[in-house]
Amino acid sequence: MKLRLFHHRDGARVAYREAGTGPGLVLLHSALLSHREWEPAIEHLTDRFRLVLPDLPLHGDSEDRPHHPYTAAWMAEVMAAFCVETAGPSPLVGGHDLGAEILLRAVEAGLLEPAKLVLMPNCLHRPPERAGLRSAWRAATRVAAVPGLDRVLSHGAQRVFRPELGTTLSARSNPAARDLIRHAFADVAGNVNLARSWAIYARQFEVRARRELLDAYARITAPTLLLWADRDPLHPLQAAEEALDLLPDAQLRVLSGTGFLIAYDDPVGVGRELVAFCG
Repeated sequence: MKLRLFHHRDGARVAYREAGTGPGLVLLHSALLSHREWEPAIEHLTDRFRLVLPDLPLHGDSEDRPHHPYTAAWMAEVMAAFCVETAGPSPLVGGHDLGAEILLRAVEAGLLEPAKLVLMPNCLHRPPERAGLRSAWRAATRVAAVPGLDRVLSHGAQRVFRPELGTTLSARSNPAARDLIRHAFADVAGNVNLARSWAIYARQFEVRARRELLDAYARITAPTLLLWADRDPLHPLQAAEEALDLLPDAQLRVLSGTGFLIAYDDPVGVGRELVAFCG
């Protein structure tokens, strides 16, 4: 896939890969991963779409310098501009976990008016599962703001997020998921800028339910696909079922036997559902 760079008006860069021909389809990956989260599904999509796979800010080859705010609103603004620049004013967009949450914020704020919106497992309006672990991550990450501890934290992250974690995130224990984690953290150790930027992000990171979405759903007029996993402990199906009742034009599809790494557990199913909905 071709590596390209998008530069936001404030100087933030977004690295992305592009493959295939047809209408642009932008897919945003999960927290702490990279564009490679979509690799297993690529072959099932590139004959129908020009697939656009960015690394989110703070991830992969994208922006990691500590002079940006890294707020949720800033992330939504940057990625909304990216989607419009790479796939047109009414793009086809989809996201998983953090990627889906960014898209929701962008649409909610009027920054993005997608032709179609695909939301894969994320918290939606419900409180995050395992909130204690998220709070512990937030507290540990904020330590990187202390001079001298930024480098220590960057090395520690690589030791914590070992490749073996990948197979535990796959309901089918797909061994290829090991390489996904290995790639995501390959350049983290010793990256002081990234550690400091994650500390900035962690300061404003909220571990709470976004109950305001219960009112905002009614204003999301884009046709929406809730493409869910049935064995993802971090994102229970109940959230998608509740959102389905509130979104004006939505449908819910569930891929059986899939966990957090939905594209690694059923790449054919992910490709099939995206083609059927967006194509």
